[in-house]
Amino acid sequence: MKDAADKRTPDSLRDLYAPVKTPLQQVEDLLGNELCSDYPFVDRLVKYGVRLGGKRLRPALVLLAGQACGTLQNDHLVLAAAVEMIHTATLIHDDVLDEATLRRHIDTVNSRWDNETSVLLGDYLLTRSLCLASSVETTFACRTIGAASRIMCEGELRQISNRGNYELTEQEYISIIADKTAALTGCCCQLGAHYSGATPELEAALTQYGRDLGIAFQIADDLLDVLGDEAAVGKSLGSDLVKEKSTLPLIRVLGRANSGERCEVVELLSRSGNHRREALRPWLDRFDAIAYAQEKAQWYGRRASEAIEGLPASAARDAMQELTDFVVTRQH
Repeated sequence: MKDAADKRTPDSLRDLYAPVKTPLQQVEDLLGNELCSDYPFVDRLVKYGVRLGGKRLRPALVLLAGQACGTLQNDHLVLAAAVEMIHTATLIHDDVLDEATLRRHIDTVNSRWDNETSVLLGDYLLTRSLCLASSVETTFACRTIGAASRIMCEGELRQISNRGNYELTEQEYISIIADKTAALTGCCCQLGAHYSGATPELEAALTQYGRDLGIAFQIADDLLDVLGDEAAVGKSLGSDLVKEKSTLPLIRVLGRANSGERCEVVELLSRSGNHRREALRPWLDRFDAIAYAQEKAQWYGRRASEAIEGLPASAARDAMQELTDFVVTRQH
């Protein structure tokens, strides 16, 4: 992997998608055709919601994995659109849970409308996704997407159940994010490989790649929540601390602090007001928690890259390996 200082820009992310540029545009067109309604309010809402998806990483993973293992089929386009709908639905629901007001530099649905509208829009996208996935002739896609969705929900529920639990271990944290985030990225790669006729061994390797990439992505996302600039990131930050979620940087601080220091940190996290990020920063610096979390993200990124080294050389495989750099070093 490249040095962390070599940070990728949105333009270079588009460059990484170059091997699947045309099919990714077809997926975008499919999303536009699917996400519409005869009812003006619903139509306006779903078109607004799909703008929140952002990077299109999940559909790109379906297409890159499929191309790395064989030839892309129409099923790949359909499933790429389906997983993006699921991802967008989870973002909309997350914004309700986190009381976020900004995402992708625009108002969240709950901020512009309300929580009820957000919940129903997320449900709408989930059902449209399942309808789309069921149009694929085999049941494999629906079963795989359904299993990943269940695991994602379990991960989110486990995280909620551990709010305020400052005894959460690093192993437990990794297990939670492997469910809530990495289950879907692993599913994307598995679908791409499967519908290109990959061998079971290759399908397993691609699935592992997706899972490790998802873990690296979430660790980097949690770092942005404590370090990022809202103007640059384009979404509400600091919600993990407000919602008393123990993420890796905080777990590292609490794990290295003595009993007196732990009490100080927990006390500052319990204070009212929205300055927890600023108050925690000296502690993160004192215990090298940022560098530690960055190294963990890099480790999972390297493991993801190694998982697909056995794939035949191709532009798609190279792009997937380069994506491990992007997810670790991204600033948005």
